[in-house]
Amino acid sequence: MRTIHITETVLRDANQSLIATRLPFAAFEGILGALDRAGYYSLECWGGATFDSCLRYLDEDPWERLRKIRAACPHTPLQMLLRGQNLLGYKHYPDDVVRAFVRKSVENGIDIIRIFDALNDLRNIEVAVDETLKRGAHAQGTLCFTTSPIHTLENFAQLALRLEQMGVQSICIKDMAGIMGPKEAYDLVSAIKQSVKLPVAVHTHCTTGLGSMTLLKAAEAGADILDTAISAFSGGTSQPATETMAYTLRQMGFAVHLDDQALGEINDFFKPVFKKFLKDGTLNPTVLGTSPDALNYQIPGGMLSNLVAQLTAQNKLELLGEVLQETPRVREDLGYPPLVTPMSQMVGAQAASNVLAGERYKNVSKEVRSYLRGEYGQAPGQVNEELRRKILGDEAPVTCRFADLLEPGMEAARAELGDRAACEEDVLSYIAFPPQAEAWFDKRDAKKKRTFAYSVRKAE
Repeated sequence: MRTIHITETVLRDANQSLIATRLPFAAFEGILGALDRAGYYSLECWGGATFDSCLRYLDEDPWERLRKIRAACPHTPLQMLLRGQNLLGYKHYPDDVVRAFVRKSVENGIDIIRIFDALNDLRNIEVAVDETLKRGAHAQGTLCFTTSPIHTLENFAQLALRLEQMGVQSICIKDMAGIMGPKEAYDLVSAIKQSVKLPVAVHTHCTTGLGSMTLLKAAEAGADILDTAISAFSGGTSQPATETMAYTLRQMGFAVHLDDQALGEINDFFKPVFKKFLKDGTLNPTVLGTSPDALNYQIPGGMLSNLVAQLTAQNKLELLGEVLQETPRVREDLGYPPLVTPMSQMVGAQAASNVLAGERYKNVSKEVRSYLRGEYGQAPGQVNEELRRKILGDEAPVTCRFADLLEPGMEAARAELGDRAACEEDVLSYIAFPPQAEAWFDKRDAKKKRTFAYSVRKAE
């Protein structure tokens, strides 16, 4: 009987997909003990948008949040999502910054780092993988799934082989938009298993209604690890339900070593949390539905939310249909990049700009210009040369790994912060999100002053 391992996503991607990562530590602190004893392969609890959200919206130090989770979950591996050379931001960072960030992530409690590049340009994950291995953590190399004339089984299998040669300890198929069908999952897992000898994890979403079927066929093809979300935070743009998936897999003859009683306790805890966010409007019911249109547009839930917000702000929501139709055309012009952060935001915003302006590429974002210059890496396919010439003229694109052109960043950031940085983690927070980190430092300093003043008055 083959064992299928389960990664629980409620602390990261499930709440990121449903409530835009607005889950504060206090909202789940009380259930961490049950999460730790449930028997999960890992708890995905950090990375992705959690870092930004902690600083920007939750008034939390993301590093302290991680340390608290680690202290409460001593037995279960903690997992994070890292955007390779982008770390948790939206641009490439120098190698010294990437290495420091990985080192500090491991020191603060991370055991497994799922590392991806938005273009599947594996040059952009080499440093993060190397540092993860040096720090004794598990490096999970990632393939961003998408469909296009160039994204073939052979292409993905070759990428998996390169990841194995790079030294990763497992491979994740990351289907960020829920567009991987059951047959595609079966064929892709089979192809990767034939190419490499590493464990394979599969991550998908329920956005199109395919999620559970896709995971089941992935398991039948030989997948070792599946990402699921406790049922209260499952479905819609989130992952398939943990309990239901475990039940189904067991019926199909697989071993799933989860504590069902603990799962029930976890779900009962999160039910009122879910209702609270639904009541206060943080959770929009539309993200709970099924959107088969995503099979055509390949738009992840977060990207769709951004498009709706962008059009609503300009009182042009009626143009959403046109923007959705324009999105795959922009993607083709840019060489079929997978629509995952930051490419999903770039392609979606450019499609909206094209429609709103009434002219394609009349206005081009600085991010798309940087992409066309090669600053994000090598496009998976051929970029529209007419577009490139229109935007860049005769400027030659970057062909090397862009990070090779960047100056080291840690010392400069330390100098800028001075004594405002209490530790290296503060420096990294500042590098990733400068305004948000400085605002957090201000709040922290103000709190310290209030605490000190109270102590003085009490002593008097």
